[in-house]
Formats: sequence, structure tokens, C-alpha cells
Amino acid sequence: MSITAERKQELINEYATEKGDTGSADVQIAILTERISNLTEHFKDHKHDHHSRRGLLILVGRRRRLLDYLRRKDESRYQSLIGKLGIRK
Repeated sequence: MSITAERKQELINEYATEKGDTGSADVQIAILTERISNLTEHFKDHKHDHHSRRGLLILVGRRRRLLDYLRRKDESRYQSLIGKLGIRK
């Protein structure tokens, strides 16, 4: 359900705004999106895993807050990020 260190590093390299960037909103949203998609796949086999479902809802809320922040600060970055990640809205 969690992402591997290699995959996390790939996401950081792909979405970093500058060299050495590991904590910008873009990177955090990309990592959360990967974790959310992994958990969504997990629930296809484990329908009654309610403890992990609660964790999924927490991750979705955290990503939503970061997306709202990014939209307030820089609309063009927000639009390009949701386009690259395939998040609808």
C-alpha cells in the first residue's frame, strides 16, 4: 500500500520546482496522489478494510487542502499539476 523509496524519488525528481526540492506543494500532492491510488487498488480486493479506509480519507483531505493552497497562491501551477496528475476538478 505504501510507495517504495525508488518510486518516491522518481516523483520528487519529476515534480520538483527546483533542484533539491522535496517539500513543495507540487511534490507533496504528487506523493499523496500515488498513495491514494495505491490504496484505491487495495480496496478492490479488501472491501472491509475500514481502518485503511479512514487513512485514505485523511490522505484525500490533506491533498485537498494542499490543492486549495496551491490554487490560491498560483493558479497556473495548480492547473498544470492537476493536468499532469490526472486529477479531475
